[in-house]
Amino acid sequence: MRELYPSTEPYNQDFIKVDSIHEIFYEESGNKNGKPVIFVHGGPGGGCSSDYRRYFDPEVYRIILFDQRGCGKSKPHACLENNTTWHLVDDMEKIRTTLGIEKWQVFGGSWGSTLGLTYAISHPDRVTELVLRGIFMLRPSELRWFYQEGASYIFPDVWESYRDNIPEAERDNFIKAYYKRLTGDNEEEKLQSAKAWSVWEGSTSRLITDPALIEKTSDAHFALSFARIECHYFINGGFFETDSWILENVDKIKHIPTVIVQGRYDVVCPTKSAWELAKLLPKSELTIIPDAGHSAAELGIVSALVEATDSFRV
Repeated sequence: MRELYPSTEPYNQDFIKVDSIHEIFYEESGNKNGKPVIFVHGGPGGGCSSDYRRYFDPEVYRIILFDQRGCGKSKPHACLENNTTWHLVDDMEKIRTTLGIEKWQVFGGSWGSTLGLTYAISHPDRVTELVLRGIFMLRPSELRWFYQEGASYIFPDVWESYRDNIPEAERDNFIKAYYKRLTGDNEEEKLQSAKAWSVWEGSTSRLITDPALIEKTSDAHFALSFARIECHYFINGGFFETDSWILENVDKIKHIPTVIVQGRYDVVCPTKSAWELAKLLPKSELTIIPDAGHSAAELGIVSALVEATDSFRV
C-alpha cells in the first residue's frame, strides 16, 4: 500500500483577477522545473487543503492547486454570480497561461472529475494525462440517486436530518427546495440548510463514517460555500447543453492516457458512472477499490492514486 508523500510548503501563492467580480487563489509547490499537474478539487465549492499536494512526488511534479470560484481562499466567498462550469474551465486556462505551462496533467475527483473531464474535452491538446477518482458526470440520474432517493436507503438515519430540513410539501424535489433556502434572504434558514446539505455528504463519503469529516462539513464557513455552489450547479444541470454532455463528447479525449480510481462502495458517486466512462476510453485503466467509499483519503484510494501519479512521472 502506498501512502501520501510528505507534507510540502508552496513556493508561490497568488491570486488571478479573472473578471470584475472574482479573484482565484492558486499555489505552486514541489519542483519548480518539474512536470506540471493541476489538482481539481471537488464540490463544486469544496476548496483545497494542504494534503492535496501529497498525491504527487514533490521532486518530480510542479504541483498546482487552486480554489474554484466562491470557495476556499478565492474571493468573494460563496458568490454564485458568473460561476458556471465554463467560467471554471476558462479559469484553468488562465492559470495555465499565467504560469507559462504548455501542457499539464489533470487530477480530479468527484466534481473534480466532472470539471477535469470538461476541461480536457474543451482543451484536449493541453492535457498530458488524466487521473480521476469517484466519477461524477452531473447527470440527472446521479443527482436523483444522492439528493432525492437511492443513497437514502443505505443511510436512512443520516437522511432524516437532510429530509426534515425541508417541509413535507416540498420534498418531491429536494434540490429545488434547498436552492430556494440557500439563495433566500433568511440568513438563519440559509445557514441551517447549508449545514444540513453539507453534513449529508460528509456523513456518507467514507466507507466507515468519519467524525472529523462530519465536523469539517458542519463548519458554517465551509458549509455555506459548499452547499450554495453545489446546489447552484445542480439545479442548472452543471450548465451543460445536454444531460450526458461528457459521454457524448468523450471521443475528443480518447487519445489521453487515463487512470480512473473508484471505491466499490461509493454511494455519493456510484461505480456505474466510472464503469460507463471507462468503456468509452480505450486508453483508460479503471481500478475499483474493494474496501472504499467516496473519499480520496481512504487508504486503498490513496494508494491507487499515488501509484497513478508515479506511473506518469516521466
